[in-house]
Amino acid sequence: MNKRWHLFELEDQNWFPHVVRQGMMDVLRFLITVLGMYKPIVPLLRQGLQQTGQRQIIDLCAGAGGGILQVWQELEKQSGQPVQVTVTDKFPNVAAYSYLQAQSNGAIDYAEQSVDATAVPAELKGFRTVFSAFHHFKPAMAQAILQDAVRQNQGIGVFEGASKKWHELLLVWLVFPWVILLITPFIRPFTWSRLFFTYVLPLIPLGVVWDGTVSILRMYTPEHLQAMVQKLNAPHYTWQIGRAKHWSGTGVLYLIGYPL
Repeated sequence: MNKRWHLFELEDQNWFPHVVRQGMMDVLRFLITVLGMYKPIVPLLRQGLQQTGQRQIIDLCAGAGGGILQVWQELEKQSGQPVQVTVTDKFPNVAAYSYLQAQSNGAIDYAEQSVDATAVPAELKGFRTVFSAFHHFKPAMAQAILQDAVRQNQGIGVFEGASKKWHELLLVWLVFPWVILLITPFIRPFTWSRLFFTYVLPLIPLGVVWDGTVSILRMYTPEHLQAMVQKLNAPHYTWQIGRAKHWSGTGVLYLIGYPL
């Protein structure tokens, strides 16, 4: 499935209810953490931090911060050094970020203001990460995210927790709805709105199934990313592109770049 279809995702639409968008992001954060989806890329991210001398991560397009708590924990465990994280998004999920801040004893902070990943404020300096969100952007915008990191001489890591395989679509259609119904009462921080939009008016599971399907169809392949990098004006950068194997058999797509 090498072709990319840029269909629309509900969470990208300005008219889509913010409370439902937040609920969908909370579901994904919970699933990503329980499955340990991004554990395989921690050694690669650690290497990028070492090469750039950074202990600060700027997490872009964070949604509800899916996976960043576990990634931060693994980074500190493997490196034996403290790592600070600032999560940002165009539509900040402050309730989720406050929860992550509390869970990390303040090591994970957040920006309350909207942050554009193609024009990150200069004061937000650190190794940039994009988890489960790069597919939201059309090629020109995706390349602009990479180019902005290069322009500001910051390292960047892009990670997608799927392989763009047909069997993943079947999982989204046949398994995800039932899983969401089972896990929703256990998602923290607890909100009544999440229960309402799951069990009474099931916009959250329907939204996750639709956006999950479109996400897989939108996803870039390593070949797409390689072509994108070649168009960048970044002769002083080194790039790593590939798939890291997850225990489930899914390949976690990664692109990591930093100045030499």
